[in-house]
Amino acid sequence: MCNLYNITTSQEAIRQFTGALRDILGNMEPSIDIYPNQFGPVVRNASDGQRELASLRWGMPTPLERVRGNSDPGTTNVRNPQYAHWQQYVGVDHRCVVPVTSFAEPSPNPTEMDPETGIKRNYWFAVDENRPLFFFAGLWTPWHGVRKVKDGPGDHEVYGFMTTKPNDLVAGIHEKAMPVMLTTPEQIETWLTAPWSEAKRLQRTAPDDALVIVDKPATQIKVPQQAAQGSLF
Repeated sequence: MCNLYNITTSQEAIRQFTGALRDILGNMEPSIDIYPNQFGPVVRNASDGQRELASLRWGMPTPLERVRGNSDPGTTNVRNPQYAHWQQYVGVDHRCVVPVTSFAEPSPNPTEMDPETGIKRNYWFAVDENRPLFFFAGLWTPWHGVRKVKDGPGDHEVYGFMTTKPNDLVAGIHEKAMPVMLTTPEQIETWLTAPWSEAKRLQRTAPDDALVIVDKPATQIKVPQQAAQGSLF
């Protein structure tokens, strides 16, 4: 599962790539790491028909039968959209795209540590060494609930993204899944506007040469939040 990714690009680049005409994101740092339950930029179709760049919290509502305790930390990755819980979110009103320039998967070796931090090493994946912009195929929704018990119930706008079978490169690090990648404006348009019968075809494994392993990106924000759940159903 992907529970950490980085964005090293500009808001203008995101708007141009996706055709977003409205920007309600605020100021985006030049390079940021996004962790579960943090806010991240997404492009979505707003209720008035405008395509907009907005800031939402990472972690979709978890199926009730999977919630443990009095709070729902959210589900970051969605593998099986045919599961009944996710069917309510697959229409164009709930689809979004998530900008990204690299994403991380933890080392499968539990003793392999990052020499800088002393914690388990992450492997970073990007389209190439220059880390060009691409997108994850995402879902979003307004949600009323409890993310943290100390904060109590609240109104949130949340998102997650689709995963699929990993290609050979990612499978060498994480054998279960990889994010669904969208790399062209045409794919963005299909995901945001097409009927589900067509859009769901984009949930496919990226070619083996679609990614390379890159160095850990330099970031201005490195504040991990409460861990969210991984891929469900």
